[in-house]
Amino acid sequence: MPLPHHPVAVVGAGLGGLALARVLHVHGMAAAVFDADASPAARTQGGMLDIHEDSGQEALRAAGLHEAFLTRVHPGGQALRVLGRDGAVHLAESDDGAGGRPEIDRGDLRGLLLDSLPEGTVRWGAKVTGARPLGDGRHEVTLADGGAFTTGLLVGADGAWSRVRPLLSAARPAYTGVSFVEADLLDADARHPGAAEVVGGGMLFALGAGRGFLGHRESDGSLHVYAAVEAPEDWLDGIDFTDTEAARTTVLKEFDGWHESLRALLAEADGALVPRRIHALPAGHRWARTPGVTLLGDAAHLMSPFAGEGANLALLDGAELGLAIAAHPGDTEAALAAYEERMFPRAEASAAESARSGAMLFRSDAPRGLLEMFAGEPG
Repeated sequence: MPLPHHPVAVVGAGLGGLALARVLHVHGMAAAVFDADASPAARTQGGMLDIHEDSGQEALRAAGLHEAFLTRVHPGGQALRVLGRDGAVHLAESDDGAGGRPEIDRGDLRGLLLDSLPEGTVRWGAKVTGARPLGDGRHEVTLADGGAFTTGLLVGADGAWSRVRPLLSAARPAYTGVSFVEADLLDADARHPGAAEVVGGGMLFALGAGRGFLGHRESDGSLHVYAAVEAPEDWLDGIDFTDTEAARTTVLKEFDGWHESLRALLAEADGALVPRRIHALPAGHRWARTPGVTLLGDAAHLMSPFAGEGANLALLDGAELGLAIAAHPGDTEAALAAYEERMFPRAEASAAESARSGAMLFRSDAPRGLLEMFAGEPG
């Protein structure tokens, strides 16, 4: 009995994979999206995203969702505060509504994309374990439940540790030298008024040499905080995150001497602390044109989060790939070549910018580098 066949198969129902499926749908074409999660609600989707005018918003226009997106943005979310480790405020900007990077909850944006797709587009609980070429650009994809299918166009939208990437490249993400510990402060104005004042209405950067607190206010009134530490790759292995109080004490030792209002962002956090190493693919990662398969988003160009480009590039990748497929009916190779020709240089520039920003944020004279960047001065 022949295996099920899908003309276009997308591995991963993140923002990029969903943007691709939506743009194809707008152009009367179907995609089958496979995701390992059991349902759309299986995992929390992370915090706020700033969606850039020239990338993420362009993708949403191509998807016919820009107006709906604007109704879901977080008013005031583009506010910005930059502090030093002593708690001194070096920069405080309010959100006057004129900025080009409105903030939206990642879950709300993903929900907007999911709701725009025909029912059944996403196959939940479908974990891809591998793929192999069959010739003529066709691939066979295997699933963890023992199932398999074939496809005429395979798109890896499956993130940092992509199962599709090995078809194209031997590259693997490398540790960037920075680790995060994520924390949440719930109902902040009522329960954590000091922390709410420190973070403000939008984004916080509280920076020192090799350390920092990055935070933002979410649309539900909570605060999401990242304690960032330049540390060896095995630093987090020495912390028992099943014991939240012990983990909190260990991480706070990295911020000895910091102002108590900043330490409180971790000291007062609600719930579990979440460790996260920051990885990146080499800037300029690319591959030779390979029939019937390509990558988008983090699978193609994983980078550190320090330029705010990851989600925006994933959206734009998905939209541009969908537009290229629609513009080259019946010629998959021409579509993939056109997409990759635009994507590779864009991703290389953003990855280099992200690496520079990461180095700048935690300089020995932090937060000076960030202040110079916002002032338009050479860093």
